[in-house]
Amino acid sequence: MGLFNRSIQVSASGLLDGRTDWHCHILPGVDDGFKRMEDSLAALARYEQVGFREVWLTPHIMEDIPNTTASLRQRFTDLQVAYNGKLRLHLASENMMDQLFTERLEAMDLLPLSNKRLLVETSYFNPPYDMDGILASVKSRGFFPLLAHPERYMYMDFRRYEALKADGIEFQLNISSLIGSYGPEAQSKATKLLDAGMYDYSGTDLHRLSSLEHLLEARLGKKTLKLIP
Repeated sequence: MGLFNRSIQVSASGLLDGRTDWHCHILPGVDDGFKRMEDSLAALARYEQVGFREVWLTPHIMEDIPNTTASLRQRFTDLQVAYNGKLRLHLASENMMDQLFTERLEAMDLLPLSNKRLLVETSYFNPPYDMDGILASVKSRGFFPLLAHPERYMYMDFRRYEALKADGIEFQLNISSLIGSYGPEAQSKATKLLDAGMYDYSGTDLHRLSSLEHLLEARLGKKTLKLIP
């Protein structure tokens, strides 16, 4: 193996220096991510230590977790009051493309990322009914769909990825997919999509601090590290 492809431990690679995490579940007590404020604060302190600069908190909104915009904003304010570190914190959401999302989109009751990027997801096993129509509706409302962790959708093949990209859909990589955290199929897909230059953003999708430590201890090739957006 050439020096260019030599693997490096993520913690020593510089990957996270100045990085923005575009997808995590650190906002406490609102979904299947962090539950307690003290644990969220510990995670943010660790983020500072490893080099992150900005963090987008993206709690779930779906029929099974029907968070409201108002309640998430209040919880975000609570976190801002409790946190006194240097990270730049922002609030958005990860939106399941279900009936609740359709209703919130119609009402323009949404929490987008910067530049009107709207983080959306589907079931890992099946697409939503009329997925292309939903994405078209997102764009017709002036938003830009950003598909969370496309490598984890078992029903998608490379032809489908190419069609989505051709339709202007952006992709967000879960960095931990590259180290096999979601299984070999997601790892293989993530590697292929990354090599093809199909990712636009990346994030941790962090639900617990141990997952960040696992990522930091893992090794990735130098070529792979350079390709991560």
